[in-house]
Amino acid sequence: MTNPSPSPWLRAAGRRLVAFWPYKLAGITAGMTLFFFAYFWLLHHPLRPPLIMPFTTLDRWVPFQPFTLPLYLSLWVYVSLAPGLIGDRRELASYGGAALALSVAGLGLFLAWPTAVPPPGQTWAPDSAFAFLKDVDASGNACPSLHVAFAVFTALELARLLRGLGAGRTVALLNWLWCAGILYSTIATRQHVALDVAAGAALGAIAGVMHRRQLQAQS
Repeated sequence: MTNPSPSPWLRAAGRRLVAFWPYKLAGITAGMTLFFFAYFWLLHHPLRPPLIMPFTTLDRWVPFQPFTLPLYLSLWVYVSLAPGLIGDRRELASYGGAALALSVAGLGLFLAWPTAVPPPGQTWAPDSAFAFLKDVDASGNACPSLHVAFAVFTALELARLLRGLGAGRTVALLNWLWCAGILYSTIATRQHVALDVAAGAALGAIAGVMHRRQLQAQS
């Protein structure tokens, strides 16, 4: 009995994943390293005392849910999928420029307008994942949430790439569900409040739309 062959879109996706992989690996690693260097520098050197972002009704509706932490952390896998599925050198460079522009815009807002999330209202064991996360990420650089901005930007990029591959509606829906889960987890883990999420989603959507228009102009 022979094993069924993978669908055409999976074979095409596999070819794209291995295309330019040294450049993709180096670019993703360098990009994340530089981003986090700037992010944490701004986090610990705000120009003025951060503004505490207010809770909204939505924040009160969403309880603290520790089980969503893996979903929150899955962003770093999620954001690697879009550049991984790009098989054209010029498009890959364009994507890198768009991601850089999104980073600069977000970090510029943190520089000009420092913000922080309210105290979480609960404590964690010193050896817990949440205690480590809070020690590392503190509570600053809140609005707009760049966690959310990059999730939305990636969702838009993946939607375009998956459509071009002919992946189908189920895969497209899974893409948006993953993005929505990441957005939800930022509130459920108390890393952000709803206003941070809304601002981050708007920033990510703007970056995604502008990048799509740039690609259309180049084609």
